[in-house]
Amino acid sequence: MSSLSPELVGSLCLSRRAWLGAALSLGAVRAVGASLTVLPAARSLHQELSLALRGGNPLVVMVSLDGCPFCKTAREHYLSPLRHQQGLPVVQMDMRSAAAVQDFKGAALTHDTLVRAWSVAIAPTVLFFGHAGAEVAPRLLGAGSRDYYGAYLEQRLAQARSALKRS
Repeated sequence: MSSLSPELVGSLCLSRRAWLGAALSLGAVRAVGASLTVLPAARSLHQELSLALRGGNPLVVMVSLDGCPFCKTAREHYLSPLRHQQGLPVVQMDMRSAAAVQDFKGAALTHDTLVRAWSVAIAPTVLFFGHAGAEVAPRLLGAGSRDYYGAYLEQRLAQARSALKRS
């Protein structure tokens, strides 16, 4: 660096500071945006389904497992953006969780008990519910290929919406 002029060295230091400031700013934006990648936990499937149906949508339920990287991808890259950008009603149920939830008939259960009752064994699993808590589209099992996951999700949503119109 001895061959660089003092002006150039000062400008390089300023550039580093500007770069660092920009990086920190982006990190702060990312931290604020991180809350947008969380799906609400299901609390009352009866009420959540009622709200979804009023909007002409199925209730989308993602069954997740704590620490599952595939669940994180499905949640952050597909389901959460649909929820926040299009208002799609999406809730999350957690395997092995003792969190309380009311089923479609109002019975008090835990997430884990209800997930087992639905015979869900793979995380993530995305379910699409219509009237009376009936599944209105095939389940989306696993994360599959990131190249096709969005298309599979859109296909299931179209099937679910179509089934709702017929009922």
